[in-house]
Amino acid sequence: MHDIKAIRDNPDLYEKAWSAKGRSGVVAELLALDERVRAAQTELQSAQSRRNDLSKQIGQAKGRKDEAEAARLMAEVETLKGVLETQGTVERDTGEALRDLLAGLPNIPAPDVPSGADETDNQEVRRWGEPFAIAAPKDHTDLGEGLGLMDFEAAARMSGARFVVLKGQLARLERALGQFMLDLQTREHGYLEVSPPLLVRDEAVFGTGQLPKFAEDLFHTEDGRWLIPTAEVSLTNLVREQITPSEELPLRLTALTHCFRSEAGASGRDTRGMIRQHQFQKVELVSITTPDQSEAEHERMVECAEAVLKALELPFRTMLLCSGDMGFSARKTYDLEVWIPSEGRYREISSCSNCGDFQARRMNARTRAAGEKGTRFVHTLNGSGLAVGRTLVAILENYQDENGAVAVPQALHPYMGGLTRIGGAA
Repeated sequence: MHDIKAIRDNPDLYEKAWSAKGRSGVVAELLALDERVRAAQTELQSAQSRRNDLSKQIGQAKGRKDEAEAARLMAEVETLKGVLETQGTVERDTGEALRDLLAGLPNIPAPDVPSGADETDNQEVRRWGEPFAIAAPKDHTDLGEGLGLMDFEAAARMSGARFVVLKGQLARLERALGQFMLDLQTREHGYLEVSPPLLVRDEAVFGTGQLPKFAEDLFHTEDGRWLIPTAEVSLTNLVREQITPSEELPLRLTALTHCFRSEAGASGRDTRGMIRQHQFQKVELVSITTPDQSEAEHERMVECAEAVLKALELPFRTMLLCSGDMGFSARKTYDLEVWIPSEGRYREISSCSNCGDFQARRMNARTRAAGEKGTRFVHTLNGSGLAVGRTLVAILENYQDENGAVAVPQALHPYMGGLTRIGGAA
């Protein structure tokens, strides 16, 4: 959510940012609504002040036994009631229209975010590791099915497309990955592990920006709740409607949860395999900071996500997203892209975003330093550390051999009960 005063003070900044996302002219629309709301508020205040004055004068007239003057003043009060009712309706309806319009507008990019329309304008920041030299690499679907441990047909019979059943050693590898990622983030990077709800109310998904614009991307239950698309929703909403002491920030939270996405906008994309599914596991990282901490915390979060790929010895690159490729709530985003041999390219495996105070305004999440009377909105950040399914894909493809067996990365050996290969001798 945006501060209308900030838009009023710097309309050109917002117009430029939103025009780049196809919303040219929306600032003029916002300011026109804002002017109507403020005009109605002025009329209301004037009418209320006049009514208060008239009430005193009526009492005085009656005290003087001047019934004619009292009747005249009372008639004016009746007229003012109509003004109050009319202007109250204008303020309420126009204010609601203004809030609805603001709620549907994305965050604006930070000054150092490159301009661009789509992923082709993203900038590579760095890369780590060399792509594995694999002759005629198989994709993860062929590998998993060849091992007899990945079953898309059984999943489709019970659930439809974009689901998978993992069995045996692959199911254990998925579990190992989630535990390894959690341990790394909690033991080495200071994140607090949380086990949050997977079902949330409207207010929670509005707070993190999925509602109202992206309702079709979510799964909705019959009792009015939403299945979380990411633990970002649950973790970030822990501070909704709260004032967190500044001395307790940054607050670093992590969770391993199932995530649920309808993939409504992904028709025809990645229909084969595990890259894009309706249900998957992910370790989420969330930081709640003061405004002055968020930029440094963002860089730190990216390093925490990168550490997982480095520990698993998976080649990757870090990309700074351009303005046109960022998500709705993000002010600045880095994507981590892991090497996928069968495709001969890097694919997104983590997205780490600084949302500034955008989500905090929607959740009314504030902070206050000791000894201060006023409060400030917190800054919120989120990132994947990592998407478990996509990490499993990357391991299968990068650690495969010519016989279709898969080596287990050394960092996961303690989590695999001594198993060092899948589909081969341990």
